[in-house]
Amino acid sequence: MQITFELTPCEESGGYIARWDDPAGGGICTQGDSFADLDDMVRDAVAGYFADREKPASIRLRHSPPSVLLDEPSHRPHLSP
Repeated sequence: MQITFELTPCEESGGYIARWDDPAGGGICTQGDSFADLDDMVRDAVAGYFADREKPASIRLRHSPPSVLLDEPSHRPHLSP
């Protein structure tokens, strides 16, 4: 079994958030101040979540950067009539 966490930057702390939704319900959400810290936090959370059942053979992090919207007049495309 493999699980994949969605990784997003945390604007409030400057760190990162990792989230995995269990298809059976529930899931894991944890955060870290750095990638190394997040790696430790994910491993610890997975070990606790799967303490009484089969642990995943693979844990992946998929980076999901937030959408960036430009709303400055200088960045708007000029449309000619």
